[in-house]
Amino acid sequence: MSYGVSLTEAYRLAGIYAGRILNGAKPAELPVLQPTKFELVINLRTAKALGLTVPPSLLARADEVVE
Repeated sequence: MSYGVSLTEAYRLAGIYAGRILNGAKPAELPVLQPTKFELVINLRTAKALGLTVPPSLLARADEVVE
């Protein structure tokens, strides 16, 4: 199970920063952005190998379930 920042969102924000810099903004003047989108990924194969059962309510909340 993993809960962390969405990589696609992080890459999108990096692209926005790069665009601002290429348009003439000074990097020191750009605000520091914190991630706003997080993802919950559950690997059922690993959970089964460890002998764990994942509650259905947690599976329903997961953004991605690896079978």
